Amino acid sequence: MKKLIILFVLLSQVVFAQTKQMSLEDAVYGRYTYLNPQSIRGFAWKNDIVYTQILENALVANSVKEAEQTSVLSLQDLNDLTGADFKRFPAYKWLSNDQLLVNDGIRYSVVNSQDKRAEYQIILPEEAANPLFCEAGKFVSFTKGDDLFVAFSDGEVKQVTNDGGIGIVNGQTVHRNEFGISGGIYNSPNGNYVAFYRKDESMVKDYPLVDFMAREAEYTPVKYPMAGMESHQVTLGIYSLETGKTTFLKTGEPLDHYLTNVAWSFDETKIYMAELNREQNHMQLNCYDIVSGEKVKTLFEESSNTYVEPLNPIQFSKVNPNEFYYLSRQDGWFHVYKYNTDGEMLSQITKGEWEVSAVLGFDAKEKTLYLEGSLDGPLEQHIYKVDVKSGEALKLSAEPGIHNGILSPEASYVFDSWNATGVPGRADLLSTRGKLIRNLFEAEDPLADYELGENKLVTLQTGDSKTNLYGRLILPVHFDPAKKYPVVVYVYGGPHSQLVTKAWHNQARWWQYYMASKGYIAFTLDNRGTSNRGRDFETAIHRNLGVLETEDQMQGINYLKSLPYVDAGRIGVHGWSYGGFMTLNLKLKHPEVFKVAVAGGPVVDWSMYEIMYGERYMDQPQENPEGYKAADMTTYVENLDGKLMLIHGVQDQTVVMQHSMKFLRECVKQNKQVDFFAYPIHPHNVRGKDRIHLMEKVSLYFFENL
Repeated sequence: MKKLIILFVLLSQVVFAQTKQMSLEDAVYGRYTYLNPQSIRGFAWKNDIVYTQILENALVANSVKEAEQTSVLSLQDLNDLTGADFKRFPAYKWLSNDQLLVNDGIRYSVVNSQDKRAEYQIILPEEAANPLFCEAGKFVSFTKGDDLFVAFSDGEVKQVTNDGGIGIVNGQTVHRNEFGISGGIYNSPNGNYVAFYRKDESMVKDYPLVDFMAREAEYTPVKYPMAGMESHQVTLGIYSLETGKTTFLKTGEPLDHYLTNVAWSFDETKIYMAELNREQNHMQLNCYDIVSGEKVKTLFEESSNTYVEPLNPIQFSKVNPNEFYYLSRQDGWFHVYKYNTDGEMLSQITKGEWEVSAVLGFDAKEKTLYLEGSLDGPLEQHIYKVDVKSGEALKLSAEPGIHNGILSPEASYVFDSWNATGVPGRADLLSTRGKLIRNLFEAEDPLADYELGENKLVTLQTGDSKTNLYGRLILPVHFDPAKKYPVVVYVYGGPHSQLVTKAWHNQARWWQYYMASKGYIAFTLDNRGTSNRGRDFETAIHRNLGVLETEDQMQGINYLKSLPYVDAGRIGVHGWSYGGFMTLNLKLKHPEVFKVAVAGGPVVDWSMYEIMYGERYMDQPQENPEGYKAADMTTYVENLDGKLMLIHGVQDQTVVMQHSMKFLRECVKQNKQVDFFAYPIHPHNVRGKDRIHLMEKVSLYFFENL
């Protein structure tokens, strides 16, 4: 009898443990807070055999040979040394075995962890933005307003530019963050120069935005260069800290071409940079002399009948400074190439129908390359070591999933942080010989108490049966195969996206689990045009956005209709941004299929989208009028049937409100009913606590109409 009672209690605990239903707050807010798996915080290699991490608000050290931890600096130690009042241990970086840089974006402190002393500090003004620390020069470059400054360890601050404002912007990102650009400042290796972008957007028309929250609504315009119109012009300046003079590289005409992937030579005499024409189909890798600003030579060029998209600066060899490595898609897949500074290709190191996603580093003699890539399939990412001479690859990470590595300084070990379909998060220490040293961390499953719908991957094919497409299907909680269920398709479908992988829960959004808890099937498919499938797969949509993507999404619909438990009369679709564009494509081109649709921040007319992204995929409107017309969603308003809601952020600077206004006006002209909701103060995405309101709005629209 006692055994039966114990068994009943245990079974009850198991049943009870998985009966919690996901709320909307769980799905939206919890996903990035209390339902986000824990991980190792602040991992960094101190040297080749010692790594550090932030644990309980202190910095602790661990040896790869022993699991025992030792204290490096407590938060109180750090505050005492620096005179700061950090509430949490800030970002840090090892500069040497004992020298540590800690910073919160305003205060930069270099601390000796062995002697427990602060060596020097640089404190920036509160208005400082875009800071970049230079170890060799003991300074921080930063912007204030639209000008560039340099702050030194002795307290001196130099103003580099004085012309910022009224359309001139210095030291900030340019070309709307395309082409891999994430900053506008490039300190030289030895700290003698600062390279920086200077953007002149005075010729770009002010786009009207209005702040409706002021007592009297205020006009808050932004510069928004639209496809086919005048673009901003960018130059690269080289500031000498010794002379105080700036030389601008003579990058020539046309002035609206793109400058990206900036890299310094080790000896600080040259700048290497990718230059791309506005048409984005011809790239030159150029070398410039920093003293004269003159172009020294073009090392090599890449051209395409679709587009070339340089994303990564060259990486110089530490063994031979006249050689460098370059990550390029020139053979159709992202692979690593080795060149010399004469522009001669020495070798293609990696090959095959798979993508290199990141270069982690090399061994000391650069005979072995370490990288992340998709050699084991596009739904996974693994860590590999590659023989530079033969190209032979060995996988270091073992389990299926998404792996990210940090290579130790002498390439003896790899920190492997990963997750997988059923693994919320693990961190393993690997030998670069392929051996698991030990597990460092394993996250608890924050969804363990939740009852979730079954989540499974599906493999479909394009209409011509030549290419695989990958999707994710989530079934309702308490699924009954004898019943018929409505479906909500979540779509994005644009370049630089991949929504279906073998990451935790197959990369599902918790909102999809929420909808599954309400009796809906949730489905997502990555169509042609999305990432990690090679150049041909991505560029197939060139000049005709919305066509092949919609065809592929309908392959997903055909699959859904083949399932006996899908109610083909109750299919809905939701997406945001490019996904909003795709939502309109699906709803308007197939009104007989999609009963309900919610399009958030949708691109309606690509001629009203910005130059850098839009012209890459569509060319200019005057060059591709048929493509622009076919991709204009107002062209299909006459097909509108059923329920459609548009949602837009009032302060959207990415897909401006004009898109929704144009669509709504056409609906009125054609006497088509459509619903609309605007989010005051919000830009392109609705974030913070208001996002719960947004997703409740979206969910209710399906509950009430599907």
